[in-house]
Amino acid sequence: MARRTLLSGALALATAALVMNPSAAQASPPGSKDVTAVLFEWNFASVARECTNTLGPAGYGYVQVSPPAEHIQGAQWWTSYQPVSYKIAGRLGDRTAFRNMVNTCHAAGVKVVVDAVVNHMSAGSGTGTGGSSYTKYDYPGLYSSYDFDNCTAQITNYQDRGNVQNCELVGLADLDTGEEYVRKTVAGYLNDLLSLGVDGFRVDAAKHIPAADLANIKSRLSNPSVYWKQEVIHGAGEAVQPAEYTGNGDVQEFRYAYDLKRVFNSENLAYLKNYGEGWGYLGSGSAGVFVDNHDTERNGSTLSYKDNANYTLANVFMLAWPYGAPDINSGYEFSDHDAGPPNGGRVNACWQDGWKCQHAWPEIKSMVAFRNATRGEAVTNWWDNGGDAIAFGRGAKGFVAINHESGPLTRTYQTSLPAGTYCNVQNSTTVTVNGSGQLTATLAGNTALAVYAGKSGC
Repeated sequence: MARRTLLSGALALATAALVMNPSAAQASPPGSKDVTAVLFEWNFASVARECTNTLGPAGYGYVQVSPPAEHIQGAQWWTSYQPVSYKIAGRLGDRTAFRNMVNTCHAAGVKVVVDAVVNHMSAGSGTGTGGSSYTKYDYPGLYSSYDFDNCTAQITNYQDRGNVQNCELVGLADLDTGEEYVRKTVAGYLNDLLSLGVDGFRVDAAKHIPAADLANIKSRLSNPSVYWKQEVIHGAGEAVQPAEYTGNGDVQEFRYAYDLKRVFNSENLAYLKNYGEGWGYLGSGSAGVFVDNHDTERNGSTLSYKDNANYTLANVFMLAWPYGAPDINSGYEFSDHDAGPPNGGRVNACWQDGWKCQHAWPEIKSMVAFRNATRGEAVTNWWDNGGDAIAFGRGAKGFVAINHESGPLTRTYQTSLPAGTYCNVQNSTTVTVNGSGQLTATLAGNTALAVYAGKSGC
């Protein structure tokens, strides 16, 4: 979660992580498919349908859903991030709709990650979306004033660990996660979700919870090895750093997204040759990566759907490049940063009513199968022109070329692919690799080529 100025006293938060046992993080989400579609503010019925129609067939391993808990009333998206109880009774659907969604997604081969808000409760008082009455420091039957941290001022100093982890993020009541009752209650909420078949959690605002507190909560789960990704935004010189959390599971690597924006907007793609750990990021095995998320697309710190080809090609690169476990953000058009989802979260069809459906853009969706097919293969045959044209292979399993120059590029690439005919999944045309592993192609400006073993025909 980030420092951010939010209109109307609003709030915004985002991320996710993983672990195979409580003391060691794993290289990516469990299983052979590590791409997550983050269907931001989609209601559960719409998520279920998308698992069946798009996510499963495309090879997505996971879908991440927005917070399901009862929350404050209001149309703004950030109301989902101010819980008032742990009942599944929010804007996106009730317990039955949630259970049906999990079962439907599982039937489609897609696992479910929940965006879990456990750092804080709300900032005000009233009646929640499920009918629960509350005040800022009193949630009847759940928490009372004794369960919140003593600091009731807003966080102001990110160089002070106590201020970051004990005071209030944008004025939200901060839970005392060092307290036995709070730990037990948070674990109870997560265990309830696990009982409904949930496969993992993105821990919102994890930076504002001591890593040891999260480790304790995780140890209480019915499945302590559950996929677990944590939102810990890197800030140079700050008291709390992402690496502190890797023992619990994956940590979202925000620098990856920030730097992609700069490279695609104003630098050279040639610089990406050692992207990832070579840039000082977290180890690949504990990094959750993304081009944008719901916070960063609004605050402008990363690329977003508004960046057109730069955004599309950055997602193509992320899915082709073997670093971290990627999230594909899929949200809706906005001009008002506070605006909630169209139709209250109901998606009648992609690319209607403002739903952007980035996970289903052909150039992005086709790369999910590429990533699955090239899993475990190192980068080979790197080529660049010193500027904005690059190409690289993934062993004998795949090859990608990206032309981010303004004009067309024709060249012969050396690959490690077996001779044969392959489908360029970026535009559904066929290309030929000769007996020497060479591939000749012309790429228009701001387009890409991606081929992989096993995909010969288009």
